[in-house]
Amino acid sequence: MKKLLSLLLSGALACSLLAACGGNGGTPATNPPATNPGTAAPAGSNAPAGDGDSLDGTTIKIGATPAPHVEILEVVRDLLAEEGITLDIVEFNDYILPNTAVEDGSLDANYFQHITYMNDFNTENGTHLAAVADVHYEPFGLYAGKTASLDALADGAKIAVPNDTTNEARALLLLEQEGLITLKEGAGITATKADIAENPKNLDIVELEASQVPSRLADVDLAVINGNYALGAGLKVSDALAVESADGAAATAYVNVLTVKEGKENDPAIQALVRALLSDEVKEFITNTYEGAVVAVF
Repeated sequence: MKKLLSLLLSGALACSLLAACGGNGGTPATNPPATNPGTAAPAGSNAPAGDGDSLDGTTIKIGATPAPHVEILEVVRDLLAEEGITLDIVEFNDYILPNTAVEDGSLDANYFQHITYMNDFNTENGTHLAAVADVHYEPFGLYAGKTASLDALADGAKIAVPNDTTNEARALLLLEQEGLITLKEGAGITATKADIAENPKNLDIVELEASQVPSRLADVDLAVINGNYALGAGLKVSDALAVESADGAAATAYVNVLTVKEGKENDPAIQALVRALLSDEVKEFITNTYEGAVVAVF
């Protein structure tokens, strides 16, 4: 009898311990708790974004240069906020750090560069950047410095151009378009000063870091300036002495793109960013704000 009583007491104690550890009707709690429906996977993750793929609560960190990119992204930020997505915009003033930050994962995306620059950056730096959306095109302009017109351009005049590979080629093509120089056949979008075949006015081509060209405008006769830096300096494309032809290769070779690291293209948060960036609201903002200095391509 004592043995039977002891067995019954042991069984009761075991059942009590099982209930305290989360058992349900005698079944151990081996299943993980359900996902919070309001919790989204972080940007850059391929994990599910919660029940119904909700992105509510997601933050996307994106790098951009000031004008027009940050300004356009401020419109996008408002659109994404309606979906519960926070767009964290990090402003840069150079063309290198936004790319290295996407490569090392400290940024989810960037929006500042054209496709040709991005491809060259990958080749030269061994990075793995990928374009996920063609957004806009910024016509290069040739602006007056010390010399007010192309007709008044003197022999030996100084013309400033961006010094990075793709943008220098683009500047030289604009000078060729205006009959100021002739490039070697086939030089195209990889042209450098060494590819100038004819220079009848003996123009002095001054190579400068792209962001510095506007601030040096008063020191040179003319300057070829990137659209975004021209905007930042208060220059209007309508004031340019010459503008890159929209019918040429530039509109496709130099389209500005939304960039991520390879493998992140189909991330739900990135796709939400693409939809907002290519929206009618953004297109209307570009058209009404930049007066031809920025042209939407979608």
